[in-house]
Amino acid sequence: MSDSESAEYAEQITVYSDYVCPFCYLGRESLRRYQSTREDELEIDWHPFDLRSQKRNPDGTIDHSVDDGKDDEYYEQAKENVRRLQEKYGVEMDLDVDTDIDSLPAQMASYYVKQHYDYETWLDFDVAIFDALWQDGADIGDEELLVKLAEDAGVVGDEIRSALDDDALREEVRAQFTEAHQQGVTGVPTFAYDGYGARGAVPPEHLERLVEGV
Repeated sequence: MSDSESAEYAEQITVYSDYVCPFCYLGRESLRRYQSTREDELEIDWHPFDLRSQKRNPDGTIDHSVDDGKDDEYYEQAKENVRRLQEKYGVEMDLDVDTDIDSLPAQMASYYVKQHYDYETWLDFDVAIFDALWQDGADIGDEELLVKLAEDAGVVGDEIRSALDDDALREEVRAQFTEAHQQGVTGVPTFAYDGYGARGAVPPEHLERLVEGV
């Protein structure tokens, strides 16, 4: 059975997320903990979401002068909530990352790998992007960093360079952002399974109830 055929039969949980969202990183840790209690693999059907959609210019760049209502007080409260969940989940994170980092290149690269490589390769790349930002404070909008992370995951580096320069792919990813909003996703992480959903870095037992109804 090919990788694409095996993926077709694997049980999946849909996850909407943006790499620059710290709660998405914590939510993935919660999902990992839930996964560890299962006998059967639960694959992640990742859908990109853009937290910066209100600040995007038509060419995809970010207009940092746009007021999105997220002032210093907002970020400090968010950090406090992250610290609380860090302690709960035992996760170390770099909370001093640059808030201007653009995740669109990372989402384009990840979307490309998801479309063209097997699930495990995509997952390795996806985890590496999250770790590069939230463990190392690296700029995941940097092409050469994404190429290196992709190559480490078994992806051809030049494919990532081409993907990041592909206007059609950029529009396809932005269409995914629009579709997420049309599906009623207003914040991330959002987990969806069999018509039901949960938003936020919910605990593993909450994900268990979502998937297994127990």
